[in-house]
Amino acid sequence: MSTPNTMNYRDLIAQSLEELRLKTAARDNVWHLGEADWSVDRENGEIVFSAPNGTIATCPVQIVGTFDTNDLTWLWAWDHPSVQLPLRKHSVRLCQYGEANNIPELTTRQLSATEEQCWKFTALACKLNDSQGGYCGPSGSVLVFMAFGEPKLSGTAGEQK
Repeated sequence: MSTPNTMNYRDLIAQSLEELRLKTAARDNVWHLGEADWSVDRENGEIVFSAPNGTIATCPVQIVGTFDTNDLTWLWAWDHPSVQLPLRKHSVRLCQYGEANNIPELTTRQLSATEEQCWKFTALACKLNDSQGGYCGPSGSVLVFMAFGEPKLSGTAGEQK
């Protein structure tokens, strides 16, 4: 089996996207990720998903980067002025991976991008950091791309054992 250090970048992205797709489908089945409201507690480094069925999933969160829908630019969290240092760890790892493997799109602070590319970056962040899933939430005209860790469930699904 290939590891991130032995496969080419395009294959790594493809594998990362497939893994994220599977993780997202699993989360959607259990706690309705696609229908949930969300909020980020930056102080505690958590994202909280509140599903219509009463399920609440609280997860550690990392910001991967932001996508400005007005000018179609991606800004990495590793150098984002409004992302606190503790929430940048996953994006820093991508920058380091980019430096080690000469991948300019991972080491360029801001670049022109598509939303599809942003999902690729998020999927890669999830893979390289063993995250449980990725999420994109709107903040005005900016989309915030995040990776989240193991959820703690409460409410409807959290009460089921």
